[in-house]
Amino acid sequence: MSRILEIFLGILTAMGGFVEIGELTFMMNAGSLFNYRLLWVVVIGVVGIIVYGEIAGRIAAVRGQAVFNVVRERAGIRLGLLTLVAATLVCLLTCAAEIGAIAMLWELVTAWPYRLLLVLGLVFFLLVIWFLPFKAIERVFGLMGLLMTVFIVVAWKMHPDWSQATAGLVPSIPAVSSDKQLLYAYYAVALVSSVMLPYETYFYASGAIEDRWTPRDINLNRIIVIVGFALGGVLAAALMSIGSQFLGPHQIEAGLPGTAGLAAASEMGRAGLWLALIGMFFAFAGAAIETAMSSAYDVCQFFGWRWGKFCPPRTAPRFVLSWGIVLLLATLIVMTGVDPIKVVEYSIIFSVVILPLTYFPLMAISRDADVMGVYVNGVVANTLGWLYFVLICIAAVAAIPLLVLTHGGQG
Repeated sequence: MSRILEIFLGILTAMGGFVEIGELTFMMNAGSLFNYRLLWVVVIGVVGIIVYGEIAGRIAAVRGQAVFNVVRERAGIRLGLLTLVAATLVCLLTCAAEIGAIAMLWELVTAWPYRLLLVLGLVFFLLVIWFLPFKAIERVFGLMGLLMTVFIVVAWKMHPDWSQATAGLVPSIPAVSSDKQLLYAYYAVALVSSVMLPYETYFYASGAIEDRWTPRDINLNRIIVIVGFALGGVLAAALMSIGSQFLGPHQIEAGLPGTAGLAAASEMGRAGLWLALIGMFFAFAGAAIETAMSSAYDVCQFFGWRWGKFCPPRTAPRFVLSWGIVLLLATLIVMTGVDPIKVVEYSIIFSVVILPLTYFPLMAISRDADVMGVYVNGVVANTLGWLYFVLICIAAVAAIPLLVLTHGGQG
């Protein structure tokens, strides 16, 4: 019975932590601009994060190694250090965007000064990570993030055009101007990145070690990533549907978290608004915590320092210092007045640029029978793994040129 409960909670946690400010913004804007035409990208991204997450979780369960242990081992010091720096900077930008988005949500509710709310947010995160054990952090923010499912109900109540949605599952290029086609390509790359954000895998694999997974947990790993991420993909598709049905006709851009709350209120009134705001708070807060902790995990794993919430702070001071510094720097970034939505757009694009650097070492070790033994990749994992490696390499090469050519997605 306890095993079934663990699987159930793991699935719900994976789903509840699936959407953060970047994915919410890009999904809704993609729906506003292109209706359901980019729905196929969501499917590709969800399958990709399932493949990536399953491999990372399996390596963690079999070898007790998280992502940057593998990066150091397979990529070497120089390329590994470059990967570490790039990953940490992207996590920092993502964390800054999440903290800024949370301050925006609080500002909507309290009307307090934005910068004061940023400081309060910093204090909140420092206290949460310091005092709560890993499983409590994972479960509280993941399960409370399930309130985001209100957007699935909202999308349903808006009566989506199912024929258009079904057609959107088939890849196509819209018959529009070349500028609009570039924008379409930009959003396709950004949506893949927003679903396959690397920090989610860093945190997931490190969490498997925090939870002391062993080879007995490999089936648990597969169930969680397949079911949890698939359900998260349904939520992402719902956000795109809301963008198509609500934002597009009203010519609204999802530039503020309150825009999503407005969509929920339009169908479900005050209750929908509060469910949306609370769900977004826990989803964004969970992402801020995950990115800060992922940075600390990555640094400590790469340099061989003691890490983990299972360690008393005095025995892992570098780990504690690392996540504390990331939270402080992230808060200082948004303290400058920079738009958190603009920050998250850059973090999403740069995430896909660095994605192959961590994906390839995991893929290489997961297919090595000398290392993984009977838990080596099967035919399906190998085929999908290499297929997605090629896909994310193409996306990584295209990302920055598309960012420049579309003026940051402005067309």
